Amino acid sequence: MRIVGIGGSNRPGSTAERALRAVLTEAERHGAEVRLFAGTDLVMPLYDPGGAPLSRPALRLIEETARADGVVLASPAYHGGISGLVKNALDHLEELRDDARPYLTGRAVGCLAVGQGYQGAVVTLGALRAVTHTLRGWPTPLGVALNSTQTGFTPAGRCDDARVEEQLKSVAEQVVGFARRSVNQPVPHHF
Repeated sequence: MRIVGIGGSNRPGSTAERALRAVLTEAERHGAEVRLFAGTDLVMPLYDPGGAPLSRPALRLIEETARADGVVLASPAYHGGISGLVKNALDHLEELRDDARPYLTGRAVGCLAVGQGYQGAVVTLGALRAVTHTLRGWPTPLGVALNSTQTGFTPAGRCDDARVEEQLKSVAEQVVGFARRSVNQPVPHHF
């Protein structure tokens, strides 16, 4: 079972990246093989639907996502929306339109948003869930809107807020649980 994490920001170790890493660590604990695309992994030319050659980072992202049984997305809140870095990565998933499982079909998608306050984080979480629906993914019942003015991470990568830590663990459990069921009983994708 493979879980791909996509998110963070250009700043290594950003709060969004740390939240994403926390979810992926928990997914590994539940038996998943994980692959992280964060920070410099997401630096690629803007997606061109006109067929321009794809960069190596874009090709790796597309290939790993095509093989994934579940996905976790994490974005900082940029003026009430998804960061350009994360949105561009998601735009590249258009290349999966003709895949055996188009886009994110049949995959649970955990969504995490980080803002300096709840307003931006909640709006960004909604945007991630909307993009997930558009890409035919299944947003997990729980998404996390993290207020970075109240919650952070220790140097060891643990969330310093026990309630938020439990939410991150729950997202991992939901993605892995759905992925496990989907691997055993594939979800039809002819819709």
